[in-house]
Amino acid sequence: MYCSILKETQTSPIAEFEVCVLIPCYNNHEGLKASLESISYYPGRLCVVVVDDGSTTPVLKGIEGNQKDMITHVIRIEKNVGITAALNTGLQWIEDNLVVRYIARLDCADICHQDRFYDQVAFLDQNPEVGLLGTWCKFLDPQSGFSYLYTTPTQHEAILIEMHFRNVFIHPTVMFRAQLLKKTGFYPLNFHLVEDYALFFVMLHQTKGAVLDKVLVTCEINPKGLSISNRRTQLIGRDRVVNEFGIGTIYKWLAKAKLLILRGLPYQFVLFVKNKRN
Repeated sequence: MYCSILKETQTSPIAEFEVCVLIPCYNNHEGLKASLESISYYPGRLCVVVVDDGSTTPVLKGIEGNQKDMITHVIRIEKNVGITAALNTGLQWIEDNLVVRYIARLDCADICHQDRFYDQVAFLDQNPEVGLLGTWCKFLDPQSGFSYLYTTPTQHEAILIEMHFRNVFIHPTVMFRAQLLKKTGFYPLNFHLVEDYALFFVMLHQTKGAVLDKVLVTCEINPKGLSISNRRTQLIGRDRVVNEFGIGTIYKWLAKAKLLILRGLPYQFVLFVKNKRN
């Protein structure tokens, strides 16, 4: 099930890093290459785990990022199992094979700005009470050039309230303390298409969350991506997450009302509003 590509600099069966970046990949080799090339951090202190979720053409050696000494592990799943199972496969491999302080997320074709990992690690080092950290980001359609900024509250109390109405933590911007998974477990299997939303809500009940008020990631708008092509199912899933993990009846009912409105609006209209707000 696993195929690991290790650079020769790793000599111990259990390697130690400050940061491990987890990237699932399914038939998006060019996007994966672009994402890897955007990663920048101190040499030898960051590694990448790519979970090849049954791609038709397997992810092969030679996809390392722009740092010659960046260690890249490729975990090959022979049959496509979906993003939740793929992410959990990656987390289990990290737990079994690495010692890391922080786990970060990135998706194929999403681009890290140069300061992303430096800024996030520095913040978490300086704020030990924070276990879950995101950043602001920009969404970009590379075909049309359409874009909008995604900004959110930055402090825990405001984040917890806002989570009832949207996922404050855009998945490819997230970094969290690896030890936090011992309290929360991995991505829940019973929240299809909103597994990240559910996990981050659970994390906020165990630790403080924060968001850096900097645009440190550019996320691709992909009409064929899971979030857009399964938008209605995702909105229903968001309602389940809020019902399960929300903190108050009023917030839950307000969130339900917003989700009902969103289910009746075309996605292109929602994007138009977001663009005008920016």
